[in-house]
Amino acid sequence: MSQPTPGRIVLYKLTEDDARHIAQQRSHNGQNGNFVREGDRYPAVVVRVFTGNPADAVNLQVLLDGPDAYWATSRRQGDEPGTWSWPVIS
Repeated sequence: MSQPTPGRIVLYKLTEDDARHIAQQRSHNGQNGNFVREGDRYPAVVVRVFTGNPADAVNLQVLLDGPDAYWATSRRQGDEPGTWSWPVIS
């Protein structure tokens, strides 16, 4: 099984709070971007790995469909909103 390391690309699944925060961030900064909602998946770059913690949490820079990014902190691997997963290669 692969281990997350800084610079690796993963997929992050947005939560409702993430989507709300992104909308507020865009409004405050005068940025445009495509609409986001809970459950949307976006590519994310692993920027920090917290090894040794029970959840193997990572910090991510989520690459949104627009000129901005979202900083998702202390996220664990999974399939539900608020978690990251490895991209499926087909």
